Amino acid sequence: MTKLKLGPLADDRPAKLTIELPASVHRDLMAYAAALAAETGGPPCAPEKLVAPMIERFMATDRGFRRHRPKGS
Repeated sequence: MTKLKLGPLADDRPAKLTIELPASVHRDLMAYAAALAAETGGPPCAPEKLVAPMIERFMATDRGFRRHRPKGS
C-alpha cells in the first residue's frame, strides 16, 4: 500500500468556513477518508475534516508560496 501524504489528524480549534465542492471532489474526499482510516487503523473521518490538513500540506510544500510567505508565519 502506498503511504498517504496525510497522517493522523490533529484535534485543533477550527475556524468556520463554508465552501462548495464539485460532487467528484466530495466523492474523492470520502474515498481518501476511507483510505486514511485503513492506513491508520481508525474509523473514517468526515470528509470536511480532511480539507484543512490537505490545504495546509499543499501550502507547506508549495515553494512559490513559501517564497512569498511572511517570515515567522
